[in-house]
Amino acid sequence: MSALDDLRMGAKFAVSGGREGWTRTILTAVGVGLGVALLLITSAIPNALAAREERGFARGEFAGRVATDKPGPDTLLIAAVQADYRDKAVRGRLVQPEGPQAPVPPGLTALPKPGELAVSPALQDLMDSDDGELLRERLNGPVTAVIADEGLVGPNELAYYQGSDRLTGAKGDIFRINAFRGSSMMESLDSTLLLLILVAFVVMLIPVAVLIAAAVRFGGDRRDRRLAALRLVGSDGAMTRRIAAGEALAGALAGLVVGGGLFFLIRSMAGLITLEKISVFPSDLAPALWLVVLICVAVPASAILVTLLALRGVVIEPLGVMRTAKPVRRRIWWRLLMPVAGLGLLLPQMREGARGGDLSQPQVAAGVSLLLIGVTALLPWLVEAVVQRLGKGPVAWQLAVRRLQVNSGTAARTVNGIAVAVAGAIALQMMLGATSGRYTEDTGVDVSRTSMSVTVGANSPVAPQIDALKAKIAKIPGAHLALDIGDANLGDKAKSPEKIVTLTVGDCAALRQIAVLPSCRDGDAFLAKGADERLTPGQRYYLDPASVDPEGRGVPWTLPSSTTTVPTKGGPRGYQRSTVLVTPGAVPAAAKPVLSHSLYVKTDPSAPDAAEHVRNVALGADPLTQVWGMTETETNVRFEQIQRAVLAGATCVLLLIGASLLVSQLEQLRERRKLLAALVASGTPRATLGWSVLWQSALPVALGLLLAVVVGSGLGAVLLRMTGFSINFNWASVAAMSGLGAGVALLVAGLSMPVLWRLVRPDGLRTE
Repeated sequence: MSALDDLRMGAKFAVSGGREGWTRTILTAVGVGLGVALLLITSAIPNALAAREERGFARGEFAGRVATDKPGPDTLLIAAVQADYRDKAVRGRLVQPEGPQAPVPPGLTALPKPGELAVSPALQDLMDSDDGELLRERLNGPVTAVIADEGLVGPNELAYYQGSDRLTGAKGDIFRINAFRGSSMMESLDSTLLLLILVAFVVMLIPVAVLIAAAVRFGGDRRDRRLAALRLVGSDGAMTRRIAAGEALAGALAGLVVGGGLFFLIRSMAGLITLEKISVFPSDLAPALWLVVLICVAVPASAILVTLLALRGVVIEPLGVMRTAKPVRRRIWWRLLMPVAGLGLLLPQMREGARGGDLSQPQVAAGVSLLLIGVTALLPWLVEAVVQRLGKGPVAWQLAVRRLQVNSGTAARTVNGIAVAVAGAIALQMMLGATSGRYTEDTGVDVSRTSMSVTVGANSPVAPQIDALKAKIAKIPGAHLALDIGDANLGDKAKSPEKIVTLTVGDCAALRQIAVLPSCRDGDAFLAKGADERLTPGQRYYLDPASVDPEGRGVPWTLPSSTTTVPTKGGPRGYQRSTVLVTPGAVPAAAKPVLSHSLYVKTDPSAPDAAEHVRNVALGADPLTQVWGMTETETNVRFEQIQRAVLAGATCVLLLIGASLLVSQLEQLRERRKLLAALVASGTPRATLGWSVLWQSALPVALGLLLAVVVGSGLGAVLLRMTGFSINFNWASVAAMSGLGAGVALLVAGLSMPVLWRLVRPDGLRTE
């Protein structure tokens, strides 16, 4: 018989071996299918993110701008609205056509009329829910259209367009466009972020490969007894191994089918899922064809290879399998080759990174992969070396230890996925923690003084009635107006000034929050240190000069000769103002219309909706009022996106590991059901068996997590040195990742208990 015939015979045994054969094949197919599904999803992520970015580009306004002084039949006025709702981002735009051929944003067939709303499906659902009462109050126009998929970056995005007839030309935050075209406003990825993405993909994919390799070896003990029967009827050793490979091949092929089905099932529900604020349309999850072909070829090939390698150390004879004898102690020297080779690939890159050179992505990926795969080589040796030294204890302990001493390889394979995933997660967390400082800036905002700001522009219709707006905010329960200041540009000329500073207007209480004043009364003026070098008291200057704003009014104003210089201090936004500070009495009435107003509001945490009421009041007065939540730090957008994607991917891998572990645990219990039933029949308490199963799971997991901490910390240290960061072990993150891995293992052991109670019933002794 040819090798192909042997493989075909093995596949036939897998699908025609009665209930035993079908059960084994189904478990293998489920285990492999879970891995294949995640591989397909992972390979589709780049396309999904690219599709999101492409749709965001298509609806952008920046590249569609035209000259601000040329309205035409094909131009549109558009303005962004700060309409965030609680902790949800809401993308709002006001649109006003200037001609019959004005551009229509993607996802709509016509522009909404003044007051009308076109909303995304997710926003409509939120507005219709009980949780959207305050949002309905804010967006109180009639909904006349729903934005189609091509106008949204994701199915769960909250977005709307509202028609307007109050936009007064392209100035300030109002833009004139003749087409919807975006331009990339994101900065390009630097070497650190590229390395972070590369490591994240490797860390997510290696555990999947490990779990697939473990799944194709389900039912190994029973398979070996069947192979001994084949030897009895005349099969030689090579033929027997090929038949076993054919069985694994059948399970792997079935796993491809199961994985494809799971992928399409998850794909169909993608629109219902939001991970770390990222959602995608089902059509976005489309892996590249060459990746699908690679997965379809690699998974069956790896099943054959893993099986042949596993049987290389097994002597199958007609009367039995040598594995039932005391196993030969595992050697460690060759198991160290992979992690040593991985370090050998990474160390030159570490020196290159320290010099500021370019990193070789293939070399880094290969080095990280070898280090993580080295965990799977070292863990069986570690488990065997430890359990051989374990001795006396309770009956449950002895049952678990003896089982591990007889066959520690199966237990090690079971937890390999957890160990590799935790090692990779620790390295990633070390990188994220160390690099976050580079991509996170301290805003200097004192959140104990203010929690949000409301900015009203000088051209806003609310500016003349700013006192009425302040009164409404003051009446909101849980909201306190902490600071009220006005701002305007001040230049030495009415047009094209050479010197420009900021004029800040506020009462004495407000000015004392941003400067150290010796004394203050209405009518006083002060120069902040820095501004005194550019301005001279008694000199005439011009408010709102025609420079920054071409339509500036250039209101003349004389800086009082009694102006004194004072030091400034951090205001609510944290920065120190280099400006002219004046009280309202020092500003002429003609200058007040050019002032923009900043209201800083402190909300009471015990009134969770106070911030939403402030937004409703401010946006109800003028939709273009800028309302911002104040935070102590700001994170780079690219870094934040990568961080969210990593957490979303880690969640998927964690779910896969849990499901695969459960399948593996059930397969092991199924193989031992007669032994377990016999123990119960002979008087062993069921609780003792339950504890033995828990100990049998806990020991390899503990050793695997110990190895993961060592390898993950070492890998993280190398990666940090590679990017020029000092090594800093975040033991809280290490403990969190290890605890998460242990929690998954214990949860799986707990879920397997009901199956154990069913298997140890007397009918578990039945045989076919």
